[in-house]
Amino acid sequence: MTSKSFEFNASNLEAWQKAAVKSAPGGDVNALNWKTPDGIVVKPLYTAEDTANLPYANTLPGFEPFLRGPQATMYAVRPWTIRQYAGFSTAEESNAFYRKALAAGGQGVSVAFDLATHRGYDSDHPRVTGDVGKAGVAIDSVEDMKILFDQIPLDKVSVSMTMNGAVLPVLAGYVVAAEEQGVSQDKLSGTIQNDILKEFMVRNTYIYPPEPSMKIIGDIIEYTAKNMPKFNSISISGYHMQEAGANQALEMAFTLADGKEYVKTAIAKGMDVDEFAGRLSFFWAVGMNFYLEIAKMRAARLLWCRIMKGFDAKNPKSLMLRTHSQTSGWSLTEQDPYNNVVRTTIEAMAAVFGGTQSLHTNSFDEAIALPTEFSSRIARNTQLIIQEETHITNVIDPWAGSYMMESLTQEMADKAWAIIEEVEAMGGMTKAVGSGWAKLKIEAAAAEKQARIDSGKDVIVGVNKYKLAKEDPIETLSIDNVRVRDGQIERLKAIRATRDSAKVQAALDALSAAAESGQGNLLDLSIQAVRLRATVGEVSDALEKAFGRHRADTQKVTGVYAAAYDDGENVGDTMEYWNQLKADIAAFADAQGRRPRVMISKLGQDGHDRGAKVVATAFADLGFDVDMGPLFQTPEECARQAIENDVHAVGVSTLAAGHKTLVPAIIAELKKQGADDIIVFVGGVIPRQDYDMLYEAGVKGIYGPGTPIPVSAKDVLEQIKKALD
Repeated sequence: MTSKSFEFNASNLEAWQKAAVKSAPGGDVNALNWKTPDGIVVKPLYTAEDTANLPYANTLPGFEPFLRGPQATMYAVRPWTIRQYAGFSTAEESNAFYRKALAAGGQGVSVAFDLATHRGYDSDHPRVTGDVGKAGVAIDSVEDMKILFDQIPLDKVSVSMTMNGAVLPVLAGYVVAAEEQGVSQDKLSGTIQNDILKEFMVRNTYIYPPEPSMKIIGDIIEYTAKNMPKFNSISISGYHMQEAGANQALEMAFTLADGKEYVKTAIAKGMDVDEFAGRLSFFWAVGMNFYLEIAKMRAARLLWCRIMKGFDAKNPKSLMLRTHSQTSGWSLTEQDPYNNVVRTTIEAMAAVFGGTQSLHTNSFDEAIALPTEFSSRIARNTQLIIQEETHITNVIDPWAGSYMMESLTQEMADKAWAIIEEVEAMGGMTKAVGSGWAKLKIEAAAAEKQARIDSGKDVIVGVNKYKLAKEDPIETLSIDNVRVRDGQIERLKAIRATRDSAKVQAALDALSAAAESGQGNLLDLSIQAVRLRATVGEVSDALEKAFGRHRADTQKVTGVYAAAYDDGENVGDTMEYWNQLKADIAAFADAQGRRPRVMISKLGQDGHDRGAKVVATAFADLGFDVDMGPLFQTPEECARQAIENDVHAVGVSTLAAGHKTLVPAIIAELKKQGADDIIVFVGGVIPRQDYDMLYEAGVKGIYGPGTPIPVSAKDVLEQIKKALD
C-alpha cells in the first residue's frame, strides 16, 4: 500500500462521514459536536481545511503576534517559574513556609494577604475581628513585612503579591523592607497585582471608588517604571473572573479590556507606551476545560499584540503578553478530595501547553480549608514532575499546527474580540464596570454553570456522579484567629509607642493633601510614610479622607438558574425534584400568606460572593423571597437588617475561614436583638470537623461545596416550617 492511499481528499472525508453516521446518536454526526460555555461549537474531527485560511497558523514563537509564546525558545532553555501562593497566620509562620518551599524546589515567593490587610484595616480595627490571619498573612506595618521576608534575599528571589485595595501601603512596605535588608529598588523583581477594575467585578477587595483607584494605578506604573525597572507594576488578572463564574472567552475579553484601560491611564499621565508596557503582566485561571484553556492563552497573546499595536507600541517587549497562571480553586471538590490531585495536574498541563511564564498549583484540600504542608508539597511536586520527568519542556508549543487547536485558538480570539468591541462601544472597561454590566455577565455565567452541575448535565466525579458511600476525614490546617490578632495588636502598640508620631502624622497629611489635589506621586509619598512606621490602616485612612470608601450596589440575576431545568434536557429525576420543590414553596406561601423569605449575607471582609449570588439566584427562581445583604457586614449589622426585613432565615456564605468566629456571632446577635426565631444556615468552605461546633452554636443547616442548591433549599424550607410550628 502506498502513502498516497492516506492522502486527505473530499472522497476520504465523505467516507469518514458515512462511517461516523453509523455510530453517531440518531445517525446525526452533528450530535457529536460539543458546544462550549463560550458558545463555540467544537467538532469531533478537524482536517487541513479547517486551518487552510487561518492567518496566524504558521507563525513562530518569540515573534509577532506571539501566538506560540513570548520567548523564542520557551521552556526548551528555561522552564516556567514554580510559585507557591501562600500566606497564613503570622509573618513568622508564613516566612517559615516560604523558606521551606524555596529549599524544596520553589523558585519564587507568592504572597497571600489576609482580608483585613486587603481592605486596608489594621488588625486592631473592630470590623476585622474574625478575619485577621485567616485566608492569608496579617501585615500591619513594615516590621511585619521585614519578618515575612527574613533570610529571603530580595535581590535574588522574585516576589509576587496579590494586592489591590491596599496596594500602596503594601508595596511601600515591601520596598522599605528590601531597603532595610540592603537591597535597592532597582534590584527588586516580581509583580504586584494592582488590578482594581477586576475587584469591582468579582473579588471585591476594593477600598476606594473606581476613579481615584485608577489614579493609584497610574502612579504605581509611573513610579516603578522610573525606580524599579525589573518589577512588574501590574498583573492584569482574569483568574478571579473565572473563579467567580466567567467562561474562558469572558475571562479573556474582560482581562484584555482591563489591560487596555490601564494603558490609557498611564499614557494620560504623559508616559510613552514603551516606557512601561514591557513590565505589564497577566494572570490567568486554568480550569478543567483543557482544550479551551490552551486556546485561550494562545489567543490572548495574539489579541494583546493587536491591542498594543493600536497604541503604536514599537518595542517588541511592549507587544508580548507574559503571564502567571494558577490552577482553579473553584474546580476543587470537598467530596472525594484526592480527585483534586488529578484535576490540578490536568490544569497544570493545560497552563504549560498554553505557554505560561510562572505557575501556582493549588493543593487538593483547598475546597475544605487552608492547605497543609503535606498537601502543598504534592501541589509543588506536580510542577516539578512535569518539568523534570515528562520532557514536555523540550518542545516549544507542541500544539502548533494542530487542526483543532489552531481553529479553536482563532475562534476564541474572535469570540473575545467581539466582547472587547462591545466594551469599547460602552466607553471602555471603567464604564462597563461602573454600570454593573460586566459583573452581571459573570454572575449569569456562574448561575448557568451551577445549574448544569446540579441538574447533572455537567459531570463532577465524586460530586454528582460516582459518589463515595462514605467520606473519610482528612487532616486540615486551622488558624487560631484570636491568638494571631492578639499578637498583631501587641506589635502595633509597640510600633506606635516607639515611632516619631509628629513626623508620621505630617507624612500622612502630605499623602491626604496629594490625594485631594491630584498632585504628587502617591506611591512615593506612601513609601515616605511607611519608612517612618505608618501602618497599613493609617495610610489607607489618609487616602480615604480624600477618596472616600466605595460601597457597591447589590444586584442579582434572575431566571438563569431555572433555565437549566426548563429546557427539557435534564438528566435523571432532577426535573421532578425541582418541580416538586417549587410546588412545596407555593404551598407554603398559600398556608402562611407570604413566601418563605431568606437573607443571603457575607460577614466580615470576605468579598468572594460567587456562591452567595448563585444561591440567591437559585432560591429566587424556586420561589423564595430573597434579600441580599451588602458585602462586609458585621454580625450586628446583618442581624439588624434581617429583623427589619422580617426574614425567616439568614444564610451565611463563607469562603475565608471566618465561620468559627462570625457565624456564632450572628446567632448571638439575633438572640440579643430578640429575634432568635430567625434560623441561620451556612454554606461554603467549612471543614467537617467544624460542623459539630456550628450546630452546637445554633446553626440549622450546613451546606459544603458540591451541595446541590435544590437540596439545600428543600432543607431550609423544612427548617423554616419547624421554626414556625
